[in-house]
Amino acid sequence: MKNPKAAVIMGSDSDFEKVKGCITKLKEFNIDADVNVISAHRTPDKAAEFAKNAEKNGIEVIICAAGMAAHLAGVIAAHTIVPVIGIPIKSTFDGMDALLATVQMPPGIPVATVGVDNGTNAAILAAQMLALKYDYLKDALKDAKVKMADGVEKKNEKVKQMAAEL
Repeated sequence: MKNPKAAVIMGSDSDFEKVKGCITKLKEFNIDADVNVISAHRTPDKAAEFAKNAEKNGIEVIICAAGMAAHLAGVIAAHTIVPVIGIPIKSTFDGMDALLATVQMPPGIPVATVGVDNGTNAAILAAQMLALKYDYLKDALKDAKVKMADGVEKKNEKVKQMAAEL
């Protein structure tokens, strides 16, 4: 069976540094990432075309990262039935403008939204959505939770040790 395919779209190449964690996490889950720069405002026709053809092109979830007005995820969601996840990017107002623009969508145009600059959570949410179809992702997600818990336990022991040495 082929790998699931996600699209990662950023409104500007300046968002790439904040999206790298998303792309890395998708690859860790063996999810193919189709990475693009498409602007909702500067290339609106391209955004609409990409969204309208996403399903036909095998894309099963779309992750959109944008700052400021952050209309990218909503524009994409307006033109597709493929699930859309928005990553608000901090650029002004501590990212609150992007967060509100991404999360406050009108009825009928849902965009799942993660925290500001949190591409890793976007990738994990995409993996959870895709796990409904791809069983291997269920085990990978469960393993990731175990590793996360083990990491917290190690940090707990370290802090306990440091406190004991005071």
